[in-house]
Amino acid sequence: MNELFGTLSDGTPVHRWTLERAGVRVRVLSYGGIVQAVEVPDRQGRSRNVVLGFPGLDGYLAHPEPYLGAVVGRYANRIAGARFTLDGRVHTLAANNGPNSLHGGERGFDKRVWDVTPVAHGLRLTLASAHGEEGFPGRLEMSVTYTLDERGALGIVYEAVTDAPTVVNPTNHSYWNLAGSGSAAGHELRLAASRFTPVDADLIPDGDHRDVTGTRFDFRGARRTGTGYDHNLVLDKGVTPTPVEVAELYDPASGRVLTVATTEPGMQLYTADHIGEPFAPGAGIALETQHFPDSPNRPDFPCTVLRPGGTFRSETVYGFAVRP
Repeated sequence: MNELFGTLSDGTPVHRWTLERAGVRVRVLSYGGIVQAVEVPDRQGRSRNVVLGFPGLDGYLAHPEPYLGAVVGRYANRIAGARFTLDGRVHTLAANNGPNSLHGGERGFDKRVWDVTPVAHGLRLTLASAHGEEGFPGRLEMSVTYTLDERGALGIVYEAVTDAPTVVNPTNHSYWNLAGSGSAAGHELRLAASRFTPVDADLIPDGDHRDVTGTRFDFRGARRTGTGYDHNLVLDKGVTPTPVEVAELYDPASGRVLTVATTEPGMQLYTADHIGEPFAPGAGIALETQHFPDSPNRPDFPCTVLRPGGTFRSETVYGFAVRP
């Protein structure tokens, strides 16, 4: 089912699509590929929306920086100095986060209207990113497919091809609050990551892979997240051809459980400490499956280069359950 959600200033319509299966309802916007709502039941069977979102298009246009629920790219996270070298050529990007490039630049995928086509139990969103857009080389043809499986798990598959060497690292930027309101700081997180990448004052990795033992980044045993995180955790499994479960988020008050399986090697844990009104700091937790920040400038990090003739593919699955 789809409905008109709003209209951009240039007259472009924005539609909202609703998927429903196995007691889970997901609402997706053509603007930004945004996951506007994910409604799941608690231990009493009461459904609530467990991602942060705005009720109307105006909210997303007025408050773009939290990237609520959006597809971000071409490159999720930060690229230091808004530049990288590929095959001996320096590419200068839009600097929209101090001196750095963040989430694809000034007008990344989160601010584009995607073409939407229904598929079995889901939606396929597509767009073309021109050569030189936000400074990135190559024309990139991108698709994002959202599906609900027979258990109500939300699957996201990203695919891309290019006509020139480029870098690609998309993710979904949903903020999860399994209580449906209030703070998410009391949620308990388990994460299969024995290392993390320390960062400088601009949140750029310093190149180290540090052991989490004895640090606040050790979530190998489930514990409360609290606040103060905007860091890349190095997943123990690395890059995998199919999704492997790496995380579980639990809200003791509602009993809701979120599991995360992915093919990606990293997860950016962000506890929304800098989110602005109408939300309060700590209102949600972003679990962004992706390659590492600044990988184009770090040859020792997992590679994000896509070349002509190849196909980029990434998959993440968000599962839902309840505990008594």
